[in-house]
Amino acid sequence: MVERLVRAGQWQAGDQEMLVVMDAGYDVTRLAWVLRDLPVELVGRLRSDPVLRVPPRPLSFTYQPRGRPPKHGPELRLAKPETWPVPALVTLNDTERYGKAQAQAWDRVHPRLTHRSSWLDHDGELPLVEGTLIRLKVDRLPGDRDAPPLWLWSSKTGATTTDVDQAWSCYLCRFDLEHTIRYFKQDLGWTHPRLPNPLAADRWTWLVIVTHTQLRLAAP
Repeated sequence: MVERLVRAGQWQAGDQEMLVVMDAGYDVTRLAWVLRDLPVELVGRLRSDPVLRVPPRPLSFTYQPRGRPPKHGPELRLAKPETWPVPALVTLNDTERYGKAQAQAWDRVHPRLTHRSSWLDHDGELPLVEGTLIRLKVDRLPGDRDAPPLWLWSSKTGATTTDVDQAWSCYLCRFDLEHTIRYFKQDLGWTHPRLPNPLAADRWTWLVIVTHTQLRLAAP
């Protein structure tokens, strides 16, 4: 898809990287490594219990250990605030649906990879896949529900405050779109009919969209 967009002139050298947003369950760091040659930035939600690593502390001139310099710094456990270093960036925004949204960001945060799971067949030394870790805390969820903090990881390093705000804003937009599609499927029966003809499937999709519009117009 990225190559098709480039060929169609929808992306050109110097443009902002294409943003790919995904929910938890996807190995976002693995995908960032696989797609590293494409002009894409990946943003994915993390579960609340991973253990990541921050960059190693700079070595002092008076202490130069032998051997290779360390690749990994101290652990950053999402569930243990005492392991969090001072964030590189903090943003605060007012939103209509969620109240105040505070985002904290840490640069060059990465997992310590092992030859397991999707990295089992990786040849040679495992890479260092660094990115920006984002913790988003909002006042409330729709319906005045409690809002637990949300953790995101972006494949972009050296992110600015604009980059951080765009990442979490696009994730929330993706969340709304996904639940809208889920509503179409479960409540409006988008996937109930077994339509072998593509034209019939397209017609049914438009009928679902029209039905949804009529329901919204009829709502109080």
